[in-house]
Amino acid sequence: IAHGQDFEIREYPVPDPAPNTVLLRQEMAGICGTDLHNWQNGIQEEMLLGHENVGIVEAIGKGVETDYVGQPIQEGDRVVLAPGVKGYGAYGFRTEPDNAPHFGGGFSDYIYLNFPNTCLLKTEVSPEVGVVTEPFTIGVHAAMRAKIQIGDTVVVQGSGAIGLVTLICAKISGAGKLIMIGGPTGRLELARKMGADVIINIDQVPSVEDRTELVMSHTTHGEGADIVFECAGFLPATPEGLGYVKYDGTFVEVGHFVDMGSIDLNLNQLLMRKNLRLEAVWASQYEHFVRGLPILEKNEFPFADMVSHVLPLSRVKEGFEAL
Repeated sequence: IAHGQDFEIREYPVPDPAPNTVLLRQEMAGICGTDLHNWQNGIQEEMLLGHENVGIVEAIGKGVETDYVGQPIQEGDRVVLAPGVKGYGAYGFRTEPDNAPHFGGGFSDYIYLNFPNTCLLKTEVSPEVGVVTEPFTIGVHAAMRAKIQIGDTVVVQGSGAIGLVTLICAKISGAGKLIMIGGPTGRLELARKMGADVIINIDQVPSVEDRTELVMSHTTHGEGADIVFECAGFLPATPEGLGYVKYDGTFVEVGHFVDMGSIDLNLNQLLMRKNLRLEAVWASQYEHFVRGLPILEKNEFPFADMVSHVLPLSRVKEGFEAL
């Protein structure tokens, strides 16, 4: 249970699933950048976090026979799930954990899928790949909103999980050149394995002006990128990224799922004079899970390498500190 910047382990009775519900035994839950930002800000109410989940079906309530796409499911199957359920909220963000049914998030031995119409999908990928599903759907959403065309030059700002999956989704959508800006070195090496053509380490190129010049040098006629994705979740990255976009290009904001404040920017120079298309994505829908999971199941990219630490619940705070 998270509160402020502290974590506490509590025990509750494990429920027998009611009709049309499913009880999962958790295998892995990822620490999302959203979790990190909320924790940095101080979590105001007691909350059971964990919305990047993969688990094994422990018990099934009467009436549940298939997953969201119609595959039959039974006890022992591995499944992934969409955390958000329209009209009910989201797993991994539920407060008042002392109130039944308690198990509403992934940082737990079990997660109880009791929201009506929860999207769960059976899969045979490893837990290390399955746990990447939810962040991967953000990349799917971002790439679809960007309307990438074959041969586009694409810049991705931020080499965390969202930046890496957005890079992959841009690549499989047809991007011709992929430029990744971020750090540290290990993440950039992983970005290279995932298809980045150009790597810019912000520690080695700390100046915005120098980074901009370097990005432009890798674009056609030095005119800028067709599409820029801001995935860093760092406020100054947005005006910097807008400066990378060419005339008639597209900027997609992907990195700010938590309110981290406001910025000043020159609307005339960075938006109007570029005839720029500005997009932003909010989470993902069931469609993005249905589209994204088959890509993960092909396992053509080193998805499992994105899992940098595997920790028990008793050490969850170490995971936040590492992130």
